[in-house]
Amino acid sequence: MIHELLKTWFQWVEIWGYGGVFILMAMESSIIPVPSEVVMPPAAFWAAQGKMSFSGVILAGTAGSYFGSFLSYWISRYLGEPLIQKYGKFFLLSPKKLKLAEDWVGRFGIPGIFAARLLPVVRHLISIPAGIFKMPFGAFSFVTLAGAGLWCAILSWFGQEVIGSNPELLQSPEDMVAVIRSKMHWILAAVLIFGGGYVGLLVLKKKWSRPVPS
Repeated sequence: MIHELLKTWFQWVEIWGYGGVFILMAMESSIIPVPSEVVMPPAAFWAAQGKMSFSGVILAGTAGSYFGSFLSYWISRYLGEPLIQKYGKFFLLSPKKLKLAEDWVGRFGIPGIFAARLLPVVRHLISIPAGIFKMPFGAFSFVTLAGAGLWCAILSWFGQEVIGSNPELLQSPEDMVAVIRSKMHWILAAVLIFGGGYVGLLVLKKKWSRPVPS
């Protein structure tokens, strides 16, 4: 079943172009677990072949990511956590995953939304706790667009480099996802460094804000 889904999504990108990229990235940024690695890289590869433009692929992916996040944010904001917990199982949204996303937002706040756009598991869920916690929508939108744009650009660059050197990966979406993920450890390391630095700043700020004993 997973194999057939990957092939179907892969074909959407090839046949529908920018529209397929937008729709699939909107799904990826909501509660539908579409791997962005099967959307952006092949789209960028086909852009290099003249079927689309590289910047157009990134813009379509970013717009789709924002639209999916926009829907998740407002649905979660109005429905609240109880209904999300109750019906999330129908979309493979386990309580464990939701708790992970909630803890992330509760700990890192708005900057954490940006960082989460570059991380697996929490990437497509992060808009839900943001809505539940009623984060300022303007700030949420800004960091979501920035994070989604960076992620789409990174995947697109990888698509041109990795698939360009290994075009046979277009015949196997599973292999393509595995190869791209294996080459992206440095991105995860950078995000972890960013998160660690942010936590350190919070600790220092809390320490400095304590009143000095008289």
